Amino acid sequence: MMFTPSFSHFGKLILVAMLVLVSACSSKPQPSNPPNIAKANIYINQVAFDVQAPKQAVIALPIGETASRFIVYQDSNIIYQGKLTSEPSFTEWGQGNHYYLADFTSIKRRGEFHIVVNTPKQQLASSTFTIKPNAYFALTAKSLVNYFKASRHTNPKDKSIRIIETEHYLDVSGGWVDSGSNSNKSLAQLTASNFLVNQQSALATWAMAKSYSRLSRLYDRKALTLTLAEEVIWGADYLHRVLASNGYFYTTILDGSDADEDRLVSSYNALNDEYTANFQAAFREGGGMAIAALVRAHEISNKTGVQGEFSAKQYLTDAERAFAHLQKYNQRYVDNGKENIIDDYTALIAATELYRITKKTKYLKAARHRAHKLNNRMTSQGWFVSDDDERPFYHGVDAGLPIIALVDYLTIERNRQLKNKTKRTIKLSLDYQLALNTQVANPFNLARQTFRTSKDGLYSKQQEGFFMPHDNESNDWWQGENARMASLAAAAIWGGKITHSDPRGAFGINNELANFAQSQIDWLMGKNPYQVSMLYGFGVNNPPHAKSAGTMLNGGISSGITGATLSPEGRGITWAEGPDENNWRWVEQWLSHSTWYLLAMTAMTE
Repeated sequence: MMFTPSFSHFGKLILVAMLVLVSACSSKPQPSNPPNIAKANIYINQVAFDVQAPKQAVIALPIGETASRFIVYQDSNIIYQGKLTSEPSFTEWGQGNHYYLADFTSIKRRGEFHIVVNTPKQQLASSTFTIKPNAYFALTAKSLVNYFKASRHTNPKDKSIRIIETEHYLDVSGGWVDSGSNSNKSLAQLTASNFLVNQQSALATWAMAKSYSRLSRLYDRKALTLTLAEEVIWGADYLHRVLASNGYFYTTILDGSDADEDRLVSSYNALNDEYTANFQAAFREGGGMAIAALVRAHEISNKTGVQGEFSAKQYLTDAERAFAHLQKYNQRYVDNGKENIIDDYTALIAATELYRITKKTKYLKAARHRAHKLNNRMTSQGWFVSDDDERPFYHGVDAGLPIIALVDYLTIERNRQLKNKTKRTIKLSLDYQLALNTQVANPFNLARQTFRTSKDGLYSKQQEGFFMPHDNESNDWWQGENARMASLAAAAIWGGKITHSDPRGAFGINNELANFAQSQIDWLMGKNPYQVSMLYGFGVNNPPHAKSAGTMLNGGISSGITGATLSPEGRGITWAEGPDENNWRWVEQWLSHSTWYLLAMTAMTE
C-alpha cells in the first residue's frame, strides 16, 4: 500500500505504528536482512547497456581472497580482458568483503555477454546481459506502456463517488491505480507531510507525453505511438473529471474506512490517521503537474489524432482555468498554509508548459517568478532549501524534478541573465550530488542525499546518507527509493547536457556524470547487494511475490531497497525481510517507479 489507506490494509497501518514505536527506541542501524557478506559475487546490470553507455560491474571478494583481472565473454569467445580496480574499504552495509570495479565501457560490440573473474579459490561468472543501441527503449518500452495500460482503474462504480462530508456525487472514472495492492487514485500523496509530497497520476500522464515528444520516431518504429497516446488521453480524461467547476482538482479517490461505503472523494491525513475534506489540490499536491499534463495531452492529441471523451481544446481550456485558480488560491490549499519548494517546481513546470503552447506573456512571467524562487533556494554548497528556514530538500520519489523543471524552463527563456542564473543552479546541484557520492566509500555509486531527521516536530542536525530517514515529517512513511534513483538519472542527463556537456561522452555529458546516471539504473536492474532486478519481467532475479504487495505486472517496478528497519536515520540496508504483511515496503509495484524509469529511459535514449 502506497501512502493512502484502504479498508483492507488497516493491518499495515497497525504494523507501521509498531515499527515507529520500535524505531523510536533505537538510533543504531540494525543488521536486518543484510546482503550476503563474506561471499564472492559479481554485481551487474542483469538487463542491458547501451552501446555508448558506461559499463561497469562490482566484484565482491571475501577479505583475504584476491583477483586482478576480469574477462568478458560473448558465448564462449573472449572479447575483452581488463584490470580490476580496487575500491576503498566499505563496511556500512556489512563487513567481510572487499570490492573491485570492472570497467568494460570500451566494448561497443552488440550481442549477449557475461563476465568471468578467476581467483585462486574459485571462478565467478555473472548473469548474461545485452549490449545494443537504444537498449532500454528497444527492450523495455513496450512492457512499460503495457504496464500503464494494465494499471488502469476500470471499475464502473467510480462513475458515482460521494464527496466526503457532502451528499454530492461525482463521475471520477478512469485514471490508474496507485499501486499493485489497492485501487486508490492520487494526483499526489503524503500531502499532510508538506515536504515529502510526491507526484503520482498526473506526473505519469505528463511523463508519457514528454517521452513521446522526444522519441516520437522510435515510438513510431516500434508501433507504440497509438498505445502510448491512448494512455496519455486516458489520463487527461480523468484529470478533466476530477477538475471541479470552480477550478481546483480533487487530489484523491480513496478506498473508504467504512465497509458500507468503499470509495470516497477525500483526502487522507496519515499523521492523524483520518479522512478529511482537504481534497483541493494545491500546486504541490498534484495541481501543478495536472495542469502540465493537460497541456501535453492537448499537444499529443493534436499531433497523433488520438481523442478521448473530451477534446484537445478542452484539455488546454482546463489547464488555463486551473492555473488561474491556483495562482489565486494555492496558499489556501496547502496543508500548513505555506508554499515550499515543491510548489515552486510544480508551478514552474505548469507555467512553462502553458507558455510553450500558448506563448501568452502571463505564463512566461509566472515561470520567471517560480524559477527565481527556485534559484534562490539553492545554497552556495549546492543543496536546495525546502522552506523559509534551513530544511534541506530531500525526497524519496521526485528528487530530480527541481532540476528537470529548471531545464525545461530554459527552453522558453531568452533573457541571458536569467538563463545564466538558472544554469548556475543546475551546475551547483549536479556538482554537489557528485561530490556527495564520492565523500565516502561507495562501490555501487548509489545516489546519496542530504537530510535532517524529524521527530515530533524537532529536526536533527544536517546529515548525509544513502537512504531516506525513517524519522521524517510523515511520522511513519519509508520504503524503497527506485523512483528517486531514476529521477536523479534523468536530471543528471538533461541537466548535464546544459552544464556538463561533452559531445564525445555517453548521453552527451562528461564521464563522471554519465557514470552516476548509469549507476542508478544499474542498481535498479540488479547491480545491488541483493542482486534483484526490480523491473519485473527483466533480468534473472525479480522481486518475490507478497500478499501485501498485490499484483505484479511486467514493466512494473518494485519500490526497492531501504535502510535497516530499526534505523531512524535510514542507515544500514535491508530488502524484503518479512513478514509478508510488511513486504509491501520493498516489493510493491507503484506507478511512480515506472513513471520515473520511463523518463530516465527517455533521457538515456536521446
